[in-house]
Amino acid sequence: MGKKAKKENESPCKETFDPPPIESKDPATVVLLLSSPEEDVQMKACEAIYKFAEKGDENKVSLLGLGALDPLCQLISHSNKLLRRNALTALGTMANNADVHSVMKKVDIIPSIIEILLLEEDPDIVAYEFATMCLAALSVNILCRVQIYDNKGLPPLIQLLSSPDPDVNKFSLETIFNLVQDYPCRMVLHELGAIPPILDLVRSDFPVIQLLALKTLVNITTDKHTCATFREEQGFEKIMDILNDKELNDLHHEALQIVSNCLRDSECLNMIQKGGGLTRLMEFILSPTLPETLSDAVNCIARAAERSEVRTLLHVQELEKALVELLTLEDSSVKAATCHAVASMSLSQASKDTFRDMDSIPVVVELLQSECLMLRGAATKALSNLTHSSQLNACTLGFTVNIPSMSAVPFSVVHQAGGHEVLVQMLGDRCAETVAHAAATLGNMAGQETLRCSILAQGAMQALMEPLKSTNTQILISTVQCLVVMAGDVDARAELRRAGGLQLLVKLLHSTQREVFHNACLAVSVCARDEPSAVQMCKFGALERLLEINQSVNRCSSLSMLATSSLLNSNLSVKYSLTGQLAPTDIIRDGFYDAGQVRAGERVLTLVEFCKQPVNARRPIIAVILSTDKSKKKETDKVKEGPEKEKAWRMTDDASLQLLVKEATESILQLDDEREQYTALARLVSRAMGGVVQVEKLHEFPWELHLSEIKFKLQSNVVPIGMISAGIYYHRALLFKCLSDRMGLSCTLVRGDYSRAWNEVTLFRQDCPSHICRFVVDLMHQPGNLLKANTPAAVRYQTI
Repeated sequence: MGKKAKKENESPCKETFDPPPIESKDPATVVLLLSSPEEDVQMKACEAIYKFAEKGDENKVSLLGLGALDPLCQLISHSNKLLRRNALTALGTMANNADVHSVMKKVDIIPSIIEILLLEEDPDIVAYEFATMCLAALSVNILCRVQIYDNKGLPPLIQLLSSPDPDVNKFSLETIFNLVQDYPCRMVLHELGAIPPILDLVRSDFPVIQLLALKTLVNITTDKHTCATFREEQGFEKIMDILNDKELNDLHHEALQIVSNCLRDSECLNMIQKGGGLTRLMEFILSPTLPETLSDAVNCIARAAERSEVRTLLHVQELEKALVELLTLEDSSVKAATCHAVASMSLSQASKDTFRDMDSIPVVVELLQSECLMLRGAATKALSNLTHSSQLNACTLGFTVNIPSMSAVPFSVVHQAGGHEVLVQMLGDRCAETVAHAAATLGNMAGQETLRCSILAQGAMQALMEPLKSTNTQILISTVQCLVVMAGDVDARAELRRAGGLQLLVKLLHSTQREVFHNACLAVSVCARDEPSAVQMCKFGALERLLEINQSVNRCSSLSMLATSSLLNSNLSVKYSLTGQLAPTDIIRDGFYDAGQVRAGERVLTLVEFCKQPVNARRPIIAVILSTDKSKKKETDKVKEGPEKEKAWRMTDDASLQLLVKEATESILQLDDEREQYTALARLVSRAMGGVVQVEKLHEFPWELHLSEIKFKLQSNVVPIGMISAGIYYHRALLFKCLSDRMGLSCTLVRGDYSRAWNEVTLFRQDCPSHICRFVVDLMHQPGNLLKANTPAAVRYQTI
């Protein structure tokens, strides 16, 4: 049988199927289809995911959990334009969810998205829209912003600002707004030509785009170079057009911030002034508008007025008059903003004077008692600046009342309105700025004695204790400066001691803030004017801290040296122990004691502390007790050692010293010749301390045994100098200095080595009355002999 012939008209077998319709209600199945080898299937899967994700955040999170993100990220780089677009729409829609874009930032997707924006051939608006949507979501993260900038994403984004599609405009601008939060992007934006298109978008038909454009300009106009470009593009005029359009009042807040930035730039300021911009701004402030907008406008003025050149121009424009009118409005936010503007303008002395002449200060004082905390804080700031470096504003704000039989009494408006009472209460406010400004204002007012007494009567010193414990630098500076003024009064220093303020002040000497430390040094120098305060600060370690600071080349200053000198000059016992010298101007008074030489950094105990120590074998503390009344006063002095108070100590009255003072005064001051007075005093001291002691028999002189007997008798390490009847060099030199100071004679006290000490006096030369010489007074071997300083005889007396 032969083979059957093949029919020619029979159609061949097909190797492909017609595309079947894909229908699935299971998201997991659709996600699997993203990995299909067929582009048509992938496109339909992307479209289905887009529609599913658009329905809500739950669906977006569900797709994230099913693993849709990785294949979508790969598909946006596909060569098929339609597939790439569909993948972008799905990815962009999912990116709006916080969980999704937090995962997206970990995927290296940004270079692929930027590459899509760089495709210049046959631009795809839809692709641009969803690509910029992805970037807008990612750019919230700082690392993603860096990646966008490093991959040169700014130039294409700026080009898309001019896109005809508003969604592309919006997402591109949103991405740029996020990018300029970082300094590098902000600095280059004007170089890439971004200012003109952003200004064009300010007049967009879409409010959200307008607002984004303004917020971006608020950020970038803080840069000087951007301000220059902004100025060249007539940016200020365009912003003022927005301010003059009442229908755009929802944009006025950002517009005013931009104006404020412009006013801070000198060149912009000059251009604005020449173009009448300041006048337009003043007209805007005075024109009827919403309180919120008005407060924004005044805050804008306040920020701009922080610059001296702006204050000068605004003063010429008579801004003070407008601000005084605004202080009378009812709205608290407007008045608070106005107070901030008054504070800024008051940095100029001319404006201070103008506000005073317009009687505006009483109005500000009244605002201190407002129920609005924000307004009270702003009023305190205004009052602080108004009274700073202005005696007229701070102390004689009101009028002068003439009372019969009394001199004219100045009254401050602040005082008359009870402002000082409110300011003292504000020292306990929770707002740090309010506390700082209240303290500063009180310090400004306290320069006048009458006002200072009134302020102190309100418990100001006690109220300042809490701010002194603050860690806020501004509070500490203002509080310590206030203390400096207050502590000029003796009673105020006593109150400060009782309130525990000196210990807090000493703690500030450890501050690492330079200005806080310097002000603390100044306060210490003022408080050290009286001996009790100086002694107490030394007890708290002030002197050791200052000596440590003064040894540092970097930290030592004239103020730290001044504080050290003040402490030593008011605490001669410590000064003598540390330096071993007392000058003729250092007058020994009741309660002085010689504790011996101490090493640097070692604290010198107080006389009370020495008295409370058990008797020991160390050298005794030699005390000068001149006044019986003061001794009785010291009996009431108590110190705390732990939770309970120690019993009061009692210093033995030094009747012998009082007799020596009486004898010296009655016998020696009658002598006409000064040289004879010193000689007679030296002999008196020598007789009181055991008489002449030959050099070769010095070792036989029983002074150590004598002092031990006194210590045993008194059961104390402190020995009154008048009880010493066998004393050597340093005992006699101290007694000579004590008696000289009591009689008004001038001499020094110098400590040497090995229990040596001597006194130097200055006299005219007998052979040449026009010249003066220094002499060392011999109190031991030839009492009354005056040894010319630096001669061999004087050196032998001073050394072994």
